[in-house]
Amino acid sequence: MIRSVATITLAAFGFAATLRGQDAVPPAHWHHVHINATDPKASIDFYTAKFNCEKGRYLGKSDAVWTQKSWLLFEKTGKAPGSEIVSPIWHIGWGAEDMKATYEKQVASGTKFQTPLTDISALAGRPAGGFFYAYVDGPDHELIELNTSNHHHFGHLHLLSLDPVAAGEWYQKHLGLSLRGKQTQKRLYEGFPVAPAAFLQADNVSIIIYPVEYARVQWPDLWKTRTDFESTRGRAIDHIAFSVDDLGATMARLRQEGVKVLESAAKSAMIEGPDHIAIELVEGQAERQ
Repeated sequence: MIRSVATITLAAFGFAATLRGQDAVPPAHWHHVHINATDPKASIDFYTAKFNCEKGRYLGKSDAVWTQKSWLLFEKTGKAPGSEIVSPIWHIGWGAEDMKATYEKQVASGTKFQTPLTDISALAGRPAGGFFYAYVDGPDHELIELNTSNHHHFGHLHLLSLDPVAAGEWYQKHLGLSLRGKQTQKRLYEGFPVAPAAFLQADNVSIIIYPVEYARVQWPDLWKTRTDFESTRGRAIDHIAFSVDDLGATMARLRQEGVKVLESAAKSAMIEGPDHIAIELVEGQAERQ
């Protein structure tokens, strides 16, 4: 069972103001999460049955999942992809207005959990019983969080980093994302390092970045000799993607800024972000097909 902490409010870290500061860069928009799947059809059926999302056709060509404002894309892999938390992508998540009722419904429907319903109200700065989370075991063991929220939509991405604050500033500088807050001081929650941390926003998706020290405590056998993260490529959650208005101009700027380009084509490109995360850039915002 994975012992962990869920998405939390900025208030829990004492943040009151929104931090922006990089208005010169047009903000990139959240576009998709790319998942490697042994059985894409089964994965699509799983997500649309378990969470608030629906089947769709990406670019009119590929079966996919539409999650209110963005996509989940699935690529068939011949063998089970790695799912251990050794890349910077920790999990993706949906909200739940009534977390206890949602959890009970999921259990009744046969959903498997890596972490059961857990109260972390103290971390979120709420009275006991005010904030819960649980981790769903995805079709290829990708982690999917359900947590207390004011909605039941796809809502967050949780990352780990060697330097969470620098990583947050990277997304702000190069992709124009809103850096909503950062915590520079170390913080422990029940023995688990949850700061330094950074909190970003990309449209309706919150991006939370925790320190690598969390992984070292949570998965000591995986991390006892590691000094860095592995690339996300080829793992259960292969990469994330943002859209931009002008891909050519964006790529020219990113190259000038020294961002590592992994792949480049006419309508999309792959860059490497902090901690070896693969980030696809596509032109034009996500649209339901």
